[in-house]
Amino acid sequence: MSRIPKEPDEIFPSIVDDYKGLFGEDLVSVILYGSAVSADYVPGKSDINFMIVLSERGIDSLDQAFDLIAKWKKRNVATPLFLTEAYVRTSLDAFPIEYLNFQNSYKLVYGKDILKDLTFDRTFLRLQCEREVKGKLLLLREAFLDSQGKGKYLQQVIAQSLRAFVAIFNGLLYLKGKALSRHRREVIRRGCEAFELDRGLFEKLVDITEKKIKPTSSEVAKLFQAYIREMQKLWKLVDRLDKEEVK
Repeated sequence: MSRIPKEPDEIFPSIVDDYKGLFGEDLVSVILYGSAVSADYVPGKSDINFMIVLSERGIDSLDQAFDLIAKWKKRNVATPLFLTEAYVRTSLDAFPIEYLNFQNSYKLVYGKDILKDLTFDRTFLRLQCEREVKGKLLLLREAFLDSQGKGKYLQQVIAQSLRAFVAIFNGLLYLKGKALSRHRREVIRRGCEAFELDRGLFEKLVDITEKKIKPTSSEVAKLFQAYIREMQKLWKLVDRLDKEEVK
């Protein structure tokens, strides 16, 4: 049971049976999302992420899932997102980036497809993109100062922040009317092209995250400072996005 699947679909029948057995008719959907749907999935390293959609009655019985979650963690399945349809419908104004990215990278494993027909208000999306870019920029500056120039620390920050920025880039591409992508490098390529950012820099940051290059601490520090400068440039561009254009 503890074998890590080479492909996520190997575990679909078993995990659906487990959740159907646990929640019965209160199980609305089982949805795979994130890197496990794309070519970025790496067996044994990437988490396998599921969305478990329940009825209003079922969502009040989460304590039943303790053992099941522990069981599937042995196979690299992260703790799922437990949601109701009503929660999703009423969250699109608050979290449009998150649900846009769910919709862009998912696979219906069982039940009702609650993501397919979601629509997004462009004004809410632009506001969240601006808020996220500015907030992440503050965190990058803080992390740089906390690092004292230590390369290992900065590499961890790069890896964590890039995951967030890929999601933000997809939101910005949507606002620009550009095609979204499921693949990290392609999202970054399109985002850099759309907003005239330094593509070479971002590709190096991905290389660091994927451990394809091993820069020195001083090299990482210089790259990180360039990263901050590009984010400063991006927030100004997002701030100037035509408000009328995205209504």
